[in-house]
Amino acid sequence: MASSNDLILGLILVVNLVIPSLATVYTVGDSSGWATGVDYSTWTSGKTFVGGDSLVFNYGGTGHTVDEVTSNDYKTCTIGNSLSTDSSGTTTIALKTAGSHYYICGVIGHCGNGMKLTVNVKTAGTSSAPTGTPSSDKGSSATTNITTTTETPSSTVSDNSSGATLFPVVAMLIVTWVSLFLML
Repeated sequence: MASSNDLILGLILVVNLVIPSLATVYTVGDSSGWATGVDYSTWTSGKTFVGGDSLVFNYGGTGHTVDEVTSNDYKTCTIGNSLSTDSSGTTTIALKTAGSHYYICGVIGHCGNGMKLTVNVKTAGTSSAPTGTPSSDKGSSATTNITTTTETPSSTVSDNSSGATLFPVVAMLIVTWVSLFLML
């Protein structure tokens, strides 16, 4: 009996180590980065964003910002009312809550020229595709490859529309409790 308990505890440990690594890090715009002239609607097509994933905006030294805004400010490209903002050149945003999240460049004219992104974050286990808002620059193209980065960003902006990191923690707790229940 002791060996089966050891096996179950070992499985709990392995599952708890694997679950957080299931999150995906998306480099916004892939090799084009966060810039004018990129069709971010095309970039989001085919991607499914789930809680625990992260967005990395790369725009080093180019005079851009990453502003999280409300739906209305996104639609009208209103600057100055951002929920959070960063202009460090590399911004990482953790997608912590399900729902639509809206990002624009706060430089005058950039949002109106298509430098805006919306991601629809799903809860784990949801399979419908994300939605993107078309940019005004229809002539540009972007690759849809997912790039995973492992470097430490120079700045991290908290996602003000999000609470504490919940998705991996809840999954770990459920697996742990089920495993412990099975041991009894």
